[in-house]
Amino acid sequence: MSAQPGHQCLYRSNGREIRIVSGSANGGTALVIQPDEDLKVAADFKGKKIATPQLGNTQDISCRAWLSAGGLRITQLGGDAQVLPTENPDQLALFKLKKIDAAWTVEPWVSRLEMEAGGKSIYEEKDATITVLVSSVKFLTEHKDIVSKFVAAHRELTEWIQQHPEEAQQLVQYELTQETKGKISPALIAHAWPRIILTNDVTRDSMEKFVANAKAAGFLRRAPDLAQLIVQP
Repeated sequence: MSAQPGHQCLYRSNGREIRIVSGSANGGTALVIQPDEDLKVAADFKGKKIATPQLGNTQDISCRAWLSAGGLRITQLGGDAQVLPTENPDQLALFKLKKIDAAWTVEPWVSRLEMEAGGKSIYEEKDATITVLVSSVKFLTEHKDIVSKFVAAHRELTEWIQQHPEEAQQLVQYELTQETKGKISPALIAHAWPRIILTNDVTRDSMEKFVANAKAAGFLRRAPDLAQLIVQP
């Protein structure tokens, strides 16, 4: 079992090898533009460079779908606007140097672009599913009791975080500092926190939206069967 970011667990296995057993986090993503840019709608991004965290990840696909829905021709290598898969630390550096016009990314990098580079968020995906709890079909079949207990503990923890946001932020700051060996300020965590919606729920609608976007962007040749993707162990 694992908590998978975005929807990569879905299209890598084409929905056959995994089951989503709980939601985890929604929202937390935004399109951030340079402070001196006047970009409001997708059509304004013609000829612009927009960074995303990784080719084919959740934010990359959302960015391409949003630009395409706004009338721009977007390909994996170019088009009317250039979508540049770029690791988040590099996004921040390029943004500061004004080598990119915008970034479509996820917290805490949205907040870092805003706080450290003066970026302006002009569009947020508040209902986007960014993390889900998944199990392999094999493990779920053989150890359903363990999965059920794990999901119950996950739900209990989610509810505790929702009820104790200040203490949870302190724990997150400590863990991120230990993990990255860098300085993570309380102000950064507090700034990013309201954008992230911790939830135990996940809907088929959100999966269907992602699949449609992924197909339109050329990352899926055919839609996986979503009928049994989400389960309640």
